[in-house]
Amino acid sequence: MPAPTTPLQPDEDLLFRLLRQLDAAPQASQRATAEALGISLGRLNAQLKAVTEAGLVRLTERDSTDRRSRVAYALTPRGAAEKARLIDRFLARKIAEYNALHAELTGSAGKLTLPKHRTDDMQMQLAPVPELYVSYESAQKLKVEAAELPSWDLTARQVCDLELLMNGGFAPLKGFLGQDDYESVVETMRLADGTLWPMPITLDVSQDFADKIEPGQDIALRDAEGVILAILSISDKYVPNKAREAQMVFGADDVAHPAVNYLHHVAGPVYLGGAITGIQQPVHYDFRARRDTPNELRALFRKLGWRKIVAFQTRNPLHRAHQELTFRAAKEAQANLLIHPVVGMTKPGDVDHFTRVRCYEAVLDQYPSATTTMSLLNLAMRMAGPREAVWHGLIRKNHGCTHFIVGRDHAGPGKNSQGQDFYGPYDAQELFKAHEAEIGIEMVDFKHMVYVQEKAQYYPANEVPEGDTILDISGTELRRRLREGLEIPEWFSFPEVVAELRRTSPPRSKQGFTVFFTGLSGSGKSTIANAIMVKLMEMGGRPVTLLDGDVVRKHLSSELGFSKEHRDINIRRIGYVASEITKNGGIAICAPIAPYTATRRAVREMIESFGAFIEVHVATSLEECERRDRKGLYKLAREGKIKEFTGISDPYEAPTAAELVVDTEGMDVDYCAQQVLLKLESMGLIAA
Repeated sequence: MPAPTTPLQPDEDLLFRLLRQLDAAPQASQRATAEALGISLGRLNAQLKAVTEAGLVRLTERDSTDRRSRVAYALTPRGAAEKARLIDRFLARKIAEYNALHAELTGSAGKLTLPKHRTDDMQMQLAPVPELYVSYESAQKLKVEAAELPSWDLTARQVCDLELLMNGGFAPLKGFLGQDDYESVVETMRLADGTLWPMPITLDVSQDFADKIEPGQDIALRDAEGVILAILSISDKYVPNKAREAQMVFGADDVAHPAVNYLHHVAGPVYLGGAITGIQQPVHYDFRARRDTPNELRALFRKLGWRKIVAFQTRNPLHRAHQELTFRAAKEAQANLLIHPVVGMTKPGDVDHFTRVRCYEAVLDQYPSATTTMSLLNLAMRMAGPREAVWHGLIRKNHGCTHFIVGRDHAGPGKNSQGQDFYGPYDAQELFKAHEAEIGIEMVDFKHMVYVQEKAQYYPANEVPEGDTILDISGTELRRRLREGLEIPEWFSFPEVVAELRRTSPPRSKQGFTVFFTGLSGSGKSTIANAIMVKLMEMGGRPVTLLDGDVVRKHLSSELGFSKEHRDINIRRIGYVASEITKNGGIAICAPIAPYTATRRAVREMIESFGAFIEVHVATSLEECERRDRKGLYKLAREGKIKEFTGISDPYEAPTAAELVVDTEGMDVDYCAQQVLLKLESMGLIAA
């Protein structure tokens, strides 16, 4: 039986019924509301005054001849959060009463539990997961009233998180984590109340914005276009220990991990926590028929009569090995199959989700339609390995699944700064298995499938008959074959998938790319860049654009100064323009100083989504650059007349893994340019 619960006090019971009534019928007259609650008009007026003063309800005037119908009532975000809290207490009391009565009448303990502790089958069959949206009428009022609130424009990752908070994908969370919950999740993988939850879901904001707001305030959360999605009732404002978060959640404070790099160089320095009042879900214009909320999937499973559902998580195109794996997993679990690919944020450099979904749809008819369905999950992955696997399991439980396939090195980000894997190959499976009962979903362990030539079929790697020949193509080899236009055999992938991949991944000699020169002022970047531009234009075939640091400053960033913040903005603008050129099949040549490692990495990630990024470190020494000093800048910097000058009063963080390093001291421009061309040729970006 559940632990004894504190019953609602009389005042709480009336407050609970009042908030429910106002949310359900905000336009009702006071007389109708009083009758629905079974109280006098005088007592109702006293209650309405109290909840309004407490900030739980807002009043709006409307036209009416009846003086008691001249105002309408709508729950504020704080009122919606209070209503949700009282619902939990009410349900706990009723369940406890049922279990006590069951024990009295039958002599055996009742088995009803709170929704967050129910099994998946009970959740799927008996009740939907709780969502954080208010009623349509309340949402319309809040949209108008939100114009008066401070607004935060959400990042792409925050939009993904907010969507899954509002639609119940992140249940039991009711908002972004406050400080107590955040610290508990980081240290113990549990919320402060002990509930299993391995991933910090936080709203990071800039210091400037944080300075303008305080706990107790409401803020409007908007998408990149300014459309309001939700209201956050701020309960906490705190500065996290990001190094500790990186160490505990991702296993190392190493910026080679994409989420750690995001944490230190993209995420804001201050976190806000508090309850969410959902107004509307983010709008997706792509693949709308494939996007389902947790409750929509649960309704589908009920309609189809499915009771066991195994979910397959993927952020890659489906090949024949994946098909065999999913067939075997469904058969082993005697379950139906949900192909549930992530289409939010994945690892930088992954195949874009538009291409992947076209690949999924191209081969979906290879699966039996009566036992398989596909839905898209708008999740921002963190690539957190073991913790991510547990998190994915909880999310799939909320979507109505009973089984989940956990892969070898599940959600691993690759190599760390020392060239070693961040996580062991079976760490994710072991952590998931240790928490399987509490997650409420069974693990189906991923079996590495290989093609056996003699048998002309796929086998788990550990079941291959001795002496038989194993054929396999790694992800690296697949990318090489696509890049070089080589054959991809049918035993490895479906022709339809290969055709889609070739559409968006043509041979490298036909792709756009970016050559990014970095080095000290006077190192020779611009001179080499101009020479390269001319040589590439001489070859023809693709448009070539030079984004020189000084030229960009004049035409794109004329309003910026030379502080670290402004230099970062300037480099990111160059990166954005270069990414657009690369995406559209052109060649971008960039020649800024770009002194900071984190900013160069951000530009690399921006561009590598669309084509190759070649970093060229023009490693001319500071002494030689000062000797040249054609513009007299170093002299002025030494005299203190130019502040924050790279190499003198501000550091230059030299690249450690540039694709090419050149030194112009004692070398003519043509020789240096030839070194760059040879590098491009060796990478297959230009014809030999």
